[in-house]
Amino acid sequence: MKAKNLSITIDGTDKKILRKLMEDARTPILEIARLVGISGAAIHQRLKKLEKSGLISGSQCIIDHKVLGYNTLAFVGVYLDKTMSHLDAVKLLKRIPEVLECHFTSGQWSLFIKVVSKNNAHLMHILNEDILTISGILRTETFVSLDQQIDRQIQI
Repeated sequence: MKAKNLSITIDGTDKKILRKLMEDARTPILEIARLVGISGAAIHQRLKKLEKSGLISGSQCIIDHKVLGYNTLAFVGVYLDKTMSHLDAVKLLKRIPEVLECHFTSGQWSLFIKVVSKNNAHLMHILNEDILTISGILRTETFVSLDQQIDRQIQI
């Protein structure tokens, strides 16, 4: 679910709740209630309000791709033929399971994608056999991530 792009005002209690959930989304509601100093029912009401506003949208299980053997992470700038629809390209990129993210961008690339692969040979296969065979993709520019230094959400 996409955020509604509306501004919401959150108070100190909301911030405490959000910080705890960002730390561990599996924290029981009653534990959060004890930490914040309000009832479990009040926590539920606040979470419903935050979900309804679009600020939060559930929780997720995060898979470590390296544990599954996907040891190479790359960012790929995609140049599209002017006649190709961006939406058509995205539709076809969605079929490639190793493509984790796709962003429309300003600047030199039409799209910027995040790709995981088992190794450099696998990455080359994904680029040459999957991505570059999509009609309308002219070329790509690939940046291999050597190590991720920052992984966080916006501070609350």
